[in-house]
Amino acid sequence: MLTPNKKLDIKEILKDLDKYTPKRRGWVWREKQPNAIIGGYQYSDTSTPLKNSIPLPSAKYFHNIDPQPSFVITTEIASGRFEDDIRRMRMAAWHGADHIMVIRTAGQSHFDGLLEGTPQGSGGVPITRKQIRAQRKALDIIEDEVGRLINYHSYVSGVAGPDIAVMFVEEGVNGAHQDPQYNVLYRNINMVRSFVDAAESKKIMAYGEMLQIDGAHNANATAKEAWKVMPELLVQHGINCLFSEKVGMSRDLIALSTVPPIAPPAPDLKINLPYAVALREFFNNYKMRSQMNTKYMESSTREATVTHVLNLMISKLTKTDIQSTITPDEGRNVPWHMYNVEALDTAKQALVGMDGLMEMLEIKKDGYLPKKAREIKERAVLFLEELLKTGGYFEAVEKGFFIDSGIYPERNGDGISRKINGGIGAHTVYERDDDYFAPVTAHFGYNNVGQYDQTAIDNPSILINGCTFEDRKKIQYIDELDDIDNVNTRIMEKETYINTNIIKPEVEWLADGIVVVDLTLPTSVPYAKAAALVIGKRMNLDDVIIIHEEILHPSEATRIQFKGRVQFDIDLNSLTIPKEIISLSDDEITSFIKDHPMTIVAGTIGEDEHSVGLREIIDIKHGGIEKYGINCEYLGTSVAIEKLIDAAIELNADAILISTIISHDDIHYRNMKKVHETAIEKGIRDKVIIIAGGTQVVPDLAVKNGMDAGFGRGTKGSHVATFLVNKKKEMAEHDN
Repeated sequence: MLTPNKKLDIKEILKDLDKYTPKRRGWVWREKQPNAIIGGYQYSDTSTPLKNSIPLPSAKYFHNIDPQPSFVITTEIASGRFEDDIRRMRMAAWHGADHIMVIRTAGQSHFDGLLEGTPQGSGGVPITRKQIRAQRKALDIIEDEVGRLINYHSYVSGVAGPDIAVMFVEEGVNGAHQDPQYNVLYRNINMVRSFVDAAESKKIMAYGEMLQIDGAHNANATAKEAWKVMPELLVQHGINCLFSEKVGMSRDLIALSTVPPIAPPAPDLKINLPYAVALREFFNNYKMRSQMNTKYMESSTREATVTHVLNLMISKLTKTDIQSTITPDEGRNVPWHMYNVEALDTAKQALVGMDGLMEMLEIKKDGYLPKKAREIKERAVLFLEELLKTGGYFEAVEKGFFIDSGIYPERNGDGISRKINGGIGAHTVYERDDDYFAPVTAHFGYNNVGQYDQTAIDNPSILINGCTFEDRKKIQYIDELDDIDNVNTRIMEKETYINTNIIKPEVEWLADGIVVVDLTLPTSVPYAKAAALVIGKRMNLDDVIIIHEEILHPSEATRIQFKGRVQFDIDLNSLTIPKEIISLSDDEITSFIKDHPMTIVAGTIGEDEHSVGLREIIDIKHGGIEKYGINCEYLGTSVAIEKLIDAAIELNADAILISTIISHDDIHYRNMKKVHETAIEKGIRDKVIIIAGGTQVVPDLAVKNGMDAGFGRGTKGSHVATFLVNKKKEMAEHDN
């Protein structure tokens, strides 16, 4: 059982993995809680809260509430090492993800069978039984920790699609991409083979109650101008939806994978919203899985976040069921733990922020929006009519109808063309013999079981006392086939860092040593990039690579981010950990001050003219200590020390708050010591609390120089108020 302060142990996950049975199968939706009251706020559209979670950073101002949107929220995780991805899955679950999507390694669509063992991946994770079972086992544990069921997802495509589908049902996978058109258009798998395989795969997925997500959105990423493929995208969605239903899938478990086709600086909502409305109106009986636009995303996290939020608004307006989150990993060379979390937090923050939106707004029924949505639908219908007139989908693909750079009915003749009798797996589909039978569950098509046993017609697997779906003992579990490229070897290489006190920075894999440096250089891009590489090397970083460049001005400045690798380790046992400041609640502080009125005198001392930090600690506008009822007498900046002490005497103050930013020649600590000594001379030191704060203040050194407490960077008014209350209680107990 996991606890928040206990690391997930990969060795425990792998232990007895050959005997592990997933706790459940099938897709789950969030349990909605409309009109929930959370932290005193009423929400219209939330779901059951988590047992353990990480609230948004701003939640500390709202009693640490963590409302969960009603949408299922996706994160994509696949670094190439499944054992490291398990840790990222746990982080993602704590930040609200309940749809964990694992990207397959590059080229796996072309493999004609199941992989075994756990080799390291490139561009994704090799989908093997061991990897799938280990991650599902980990998610079963993580589900208990966060108090929410988590959907595990990957891909059923390529020439091994039916084999993968069987394994997914056996291993408790809950959702998958399955779309024969993806195979045809983007993997050049033979059309006949692809659709026959899809029929078998979909039948198996339907038995496993898996959610199917189609692959039509890939046209957006492939097209020269993504917005021009909108009509044919509707046709692709329609073909896969109806094909899935005819195979036996429930509409509730068929989802369209939708991606807004454009992004700023193009007029985002003006193009994307009509398309989303057209989709929702055409496919109102199916689920929608919305993914943000990645075609135009490079390495700017800010740019990705803005696009993400715009896309989230469209999702809210068109009642999406699943919201995917994507990060600029590819532009930055590696998958990043942090950006998975930031994307999840962006989705949660935006969706919760838009709670109740559709109670206040509605989609217009006249004007530009419905007119444009209708136009897209009309173009799609005309496209489908021409497809049928041509002879059907296969003939249309052969003639290059799809992913053409013209918006239908315009065609530029540059669409993807595949041969009906060509591609991978061509001529590998054979008609079944009259006496063909397969004694297995969820098999598609003609299966002449009746000649053997009439009672087996609806349940062929009883002829063998159950297939692998009913009898897990029949599953062949193969561990590792490669003596070197496997998870056991990787764990041995990282033994120093697993469940020890030795750590290293990481971005992609445990202890990869990667750090990111952000700097601004006063020159043009070419020189800034060259200079940044030199800076990285002089910082003793290895493998320095530029991951982001941003022009601030063609000649004045360039922002550069680079990554590099450190070679040293950190021993946690050698670190000195400052005592954690545990703040009292606002109610506790306010109640105490009401019964024990308190006056403080505050000012910036010496020749220091900085005032912003101190005002944030004091002023009610900034959440300062005034809000608790503390009487604050602010004396201003550059206050003489003697004046500060005299004011405290005159007002019979309970505390003195001094702010100090300037630290040259340790003047801030020398002034603290002088304040302490002057208070002694004036005879009030034992009666008054003295606190020093500032960005350069080290708490221990402040106390060493006579202060009762020191507060550094990041201090809030609640921290100072908590100390004042606790210190006042301590002084009262001492007097008694």
